[in-house]
Amino acid sequence: MQLTLWTYEGPPHVGAMRVATAMRDVHYVLHAPQGDTYADLLFTMIERLPRRPPVTYTTFQARDLGSDTATLFKDAAREAYERFRPAALLVGASCTAELIQDDPGGLALALGLPVPVVPLELPAYQKKENWGAAETFYRVVRSLATPHAPPAGFKRPPRPSDRRATCNILGPTALGFRHRDDLRAVREMLDLLGVEVAVVAPLGASPADIARLGEADFNVLLYAETAGQAAQWLTRTFDQPCVRTVPIGVRATRAFIEEVAALAGCDPQPALAGVPSHSSWYSRSVDSTYLTGKRVFVFGDATHAIAAARVAAEELGFTVVGLGSYSREFAREVREAARGYGVEALISDDYLEIEAKVAELQPELVLGTQMERHVAKRLKIPCAVISAPVHVQDFPARYSPQMGFEGANVLFDTWVHPLMMGLEEHLLTMFRGDFEFHDAAPASHLGSAAATAPAAPAQAAPADAVASAAWTPDAERELGKIPFFVRGKARRNTERYAAERALSQITVETLYDAKAHFSR
Repeated sequence: MQLTLWTYEGPPHVGAMRVATAMRDVHYVLHAPQGDTYADLLFTMIERLPRRPPVTYTTFQARDLGSDTATLFKDAAREAYERFRPAALLVGASCTAELIQDDPGGLALALGLPVPVVPLELPAYQKKENWGAAETFYRVVRSLATPHAPPAGFKRPPRPSDRRATCNILGPTALGFRHRDDLRAVREMLDLLGVEVAVVAPLGASPADIARLGEADFNVLLYAETAGQAAQWLTRTFDQPCVRTVPIGVRATRAFIEEVAALAGCDPQPALAGVPSHSSWYSRSVDSTYLTGKRVFVFGDATHAIAAARVAAEELGFTVVGLGSYSREFAREVREAARGYGVEALISDDYLEIEAKVAELQPELVLGTQMERHVAKRLKIPCAVISAPVHVQDFPARYSPQMGFEGANVLFDTWVHPLMMGLEEHLLTMFRGDFEFHDAAPASHLGSAAATAPAAPAQAAPADAVASAAWTPDAERELGKIPFFVRGKARRNTERYAAERALSQITVETLYDAKAHFSR
């Protein structure tokens, strides 16, 4: 375990809470000290749920460690059942409670409660949040669906021709990045195909729904981080095929529709033509072609990072200069995707390492998590959020999916708008010398008073600052011809280029040599 100021994932019991909070008629009894109740805020403050998570904490304190904490847990579990009357009870320990080894699973099973008890063994010092969510969902599915499992070696019979195809949608959880909106987009596509959704899990599913997962004809896996393990078990046990194409971007959405149609035995055309997407044409329009070749750095969970890199390169014409993920369980998939762009994947959960990589690459756009939003803001690089971890503004009140054709529109707007568009740059260049429109001109909406406001005194350079190479007058004039919104980056790159070569003077030739060097 590494101490850090920021972390991409919480401990695994937070992942278990995401599953429990997403479901109906379940309750999670968490053996935890008083301070671990902070996790409630993730759901009520960030996701803005109108209810508390269905979690009961034992909330033992330091003075309880000298007494019988096992009895404390049993009392909490019994009281939680009596108060909430869930159809299934999840039990586990937080990272702190794991150290006292009270065995919450065994203690809860010994109570003889009249509902299924699902013990969760979540090693807090080796695993993290997404793994905890996946393990919790897998244990819930195995515990509740196994009594309805067919004999070993079962082969699913063909579906009767007079019955609509049915599927389960697996993966959406509480606190998931745009899971609510993605689910709506996917359901609309399935409806256009005539496929009936049997169960969505864990989001909105009850224990009774989990028990009948095996009845559907196939599964649709939206987020492998949270449901990949459960989907594999359902395939082995119930012989259920699984759609694994993630419909992020126009091309992937088309592939998803065709894969579902092949399993359901239906015509894909109604869904392919059902919802028009503006993003394909917008990305080919005159102004957007200026964006071709923009250098982009992508980082997030594996599902969103791989999909974002593909959309950026294949649909928007960007150049992927960096791709990475904090999802170590999916490092192989991320590395394989990175090889396709000729870059080395960055697999890390150290935000300082990611920040250093962004600073080194100096991309023109960062697609990442809330962490990269802060990093990009500090480095003055445009950024769009594509993956958890996220903050409150990434749970918008409006419909804003990442999946499906409408999701492709959202991606285009979200990614392109932070960038300087072609027409905008042409106008800025055309009017660069205008008396009202130049680098030193005040904002027009501030009025004439802004022009007469006294300038802020220049701050002295730090005592330990390293002297940079001097700019010749010709080089300064040439730098002034660069549009002001990228001039700072050009100056930084040129000074960095000169420093690396121990040049004492920056000439016009140095400026263009640096431009050629960083354009490669």
